[in-house]
Amino acid sequence: MQISIKVNGKDYSGDVEPRLLLVDFLRDSLDLTGTKNGCDTGQCGACTIMIDGVSVKSCTMLAVQANGSDVTTIEGVTHNGQLSLLQEALWEMHGLQCGYCTPGMVILLMDLLQRNPEPSEAEIRYWLDGVLCRCGTYQNIICAVHRAAEKMQSKSVTAQ
Repeated sequence: MQISIKVNGKDYSGDVEPRLLLVDFLRDSLDLTGTKNGCDTGQCGACTIMIDGVSVKSCTMLAVQANGSDVTTIEGVTHNGQLSLLQEALWEMHGLQCGYCTPGMVILLMDLLQRNPEPSEAEIRYWLDGVLCRCGTYQNIICAVHRAAEKMQSKSVTAQ
């Protein structure tokens, strides 16, 4: 099947097998290997990407279902090599270790912060329910989200 998709600001089009998972299309066809295929069941969250501004587990979606969509992967989060405020906060607060879940977690938490720029600890924990961090850095991740929210608020105040 023919698909056209925008990924990280670049347009792609071509033929794909109708049964090709979106995660496999991103990794194998576009060589965007930051998106991980951890469980093939949607439970671990390592494959989380943004589709039209909403976080989605790409192992639960076919590439043809993303036809016409605007997709953001972890490779599209940094700009000119500059980490996002969330990525900086995760680094500063030691909210990551092995890094396997990190790409999906960053995308998921970006979605949360877009929807709620000042999430409570309970809200962050609720959103993290869909991501399995085998290293168990959850408390540091929560601290990092709060730090990122503070940085985002500070940046918006100074921009005014």
